[in-house]
Amino acid sequence: MTTIDQVKTKFRSIHFNTIAYRLEELLRQAGESELTHLQLADLMVEQELRGRQEKRVSYNLKRAAFPVVKRLEEFDFAFQTTVSKKQVLRLLDFTFVDNRENVVFIGPPGVGKTHLAIAVAVKAVEAGYRVFCSSALELVEALDLAEMRGQLKQKINALLKFDILFVDELGYLPVNKKSACNLFQLINALYEYRSLLLTTNKNFTEWADFFSEDAVAVPIVDRIIHHSHIFMMGGESYRLTKKIGSDRSG
Repeated sequence: MTTIDQVKTKFRSIHFNTIAYRLEELLRQAGESELTHLQLADLMVEQELRGRQEKRVSYNLKRAAFPVVKRLEEFDFAFQTTVSKKQVLRLLDFTFVDNRENVVFIGPPGVGKTHLAIAVAVKAVEAGYRVFCSSALELVEALDLAEMRGQLKQKINALLKFDILFVDELGYLPVNKKSACNLFQLINALYEYRSLLLTTNKNFTEWADFFSEDAVAVPIVDRIIHHSHIFMMGGESYRLTKKIGSDRSG
């Protein structure tokens, strides 16, 4: 006589792990709802597909290497009025990814650039896109190390496997000429092939300040803004305002 444990083992052997895990529950649900054999089979397949999707999203969220997970629902659009929720929601059909376009959030520290960028990137992962997140400093260091080892091309090719490259805080620290050239090679490879999601505290006219010279800054800016959605954000620092309010109330 076949036991339920034997059936579970067979499901696991063909990697139907969600069905194996939930088999008793599914059978009980089928009995209580008087499902036909076809309905039960459909229910099992639906559960397996859902389980695989959840695992895929969980894996890709971890692989994206977000410093924290931020949600769009948590963002205070009442405080940050220089960008509207409607504007950001338009990004969530992800035609910008399908069209290989870039998204750039520009503004001073504390206005919510990183929160919005992470929130959009998390939604992209949940929609099935591959995302990799890095601070500008970490990315530049990784490219420089790869160049020093003679592996810059391999490093860039590895980054090109992602649908979206999210670079946070570009412009906070200056970049020397060699590093800027390495970064240009990456931006050039991404151009019209993958999407760049970028936060920066500098207007494009100021990029020569941290890229050491116009000769490097101009072609980088040119490739970023050619196909892009640019959000200019202003206002007071949200973190600073909340801190001052907390201190006063205390």
